[in-house]
Amino acid sequence: MRALTLGPAGTYSHRATRAIATDDEIEFAESVTSIVEGVAGGEFERGVIPVENSIEGSVSESLDALAERNVAVVREIVTPIRHALLARTGEFEVVASHAQALAQCRSYLDREYPNATLEAVASTARGVERAREDAGIAAIGHPDTAGEGLRVLAEDIQDRDSNATRFVVIAPQSERTEAGGKTSIVAYPGNDYPGLLLELLECFADRDINLSRIESRPSGERLGDYVFHIDFNAGLYEDRAAAALEDLEALCEKGWVKMLGSYDTEHAL
Repeated sequence: MRALTLGPAGTYSHRATRAIATDDEIEFAESVTSIVEGVAGGEFERGVIPVENSIEGSVSESLDALAERNVAVVREIVTPIRHALLARTGEFEVVASHAQALAQCRSYLDREYPNATLEAVASTARGVERAREDAGIAAIGHPDTAGEGLRVLAEDIQDRDSNATRFVVIAPQSERTEAGGKTSIVAYPGNDYPGLLLELLECFADRDINLSRIESRPSGERLGDYVFHIDFNAGLYEDRAAAALEDLEALCEKGWVKMLGSYDTEHAL
C-alpha cells in the first residue's frame, strides 16, 4: 500500500504513518495540500496528515485541503509529541523547525535562548537536516532523530507534557465508510442569520450526540463567510447520526455538507 505523508524521513508524520505502512511503502511530500491531492487524484492509496495539536490547535492547511478536495477519512492516529533541542554544538544563532514545533516550545525558547532567531521550515525533519549541515543552526525534533553528528542538548522542551498531535488517515472518496465511533464532516451553510450556529448545533444536541470539535474556516467566497469543520462521537451508520445530518443538510440547502467518513482512533508512540 503506497502511503504519502510529510517528509523528509523522521518527521512526526512519518512516525504516525508507520502505524499503517512499512517504510518501503511510505513516500514523502513537502506540504499537506500535495498529500491530499495525491490521494484525491488516485496516485496514492493512503495519506497521513496532522489536523490538530493539543497545544497549538488545528492545522489550518489540513482543514482547508479536506474541505476543498474529495477524500475520505478512514482512521485517526494520536501520537505523543516529545520535542528535543538538537545541534552540532551548544553554540548556535538560529533554531529551525516546523512552525507548530516552534510554537509548542515557545516558553522554553524564550527562557533559554531569547536571542536566537526562529526559522520556520517545512517539517521538523527538515530542520534536523539544516542543523546537520550548519553548526550555527539548532533544530527541534524527536530525540531519536539526532543520529550521528547532532547532540541532544535538552529533551521534553515542549510547553506542556501532555503535548500530542492528532493525525488522520485519508483514502480515496470511494473508500468512505459509515462504521466507526467518530465522524468528521464539513458544512457550508451558504447563509447567515442570527441563530444559525445555534440551529446547526441543535441538530446534534437534540440527538444526544457529543461534538468533539467544531471550527470555522473562511470559505474564500467573501469576507465573513465560513465553512464549519465538525467532529462528533457517533458513526454514520447510527440512526441518530442520520437524523442529525438530515436536519443539517436542510439548514445548508444553499450550501453543502461533505461527509468525510466514520472511523476509529488508534494511539501510536
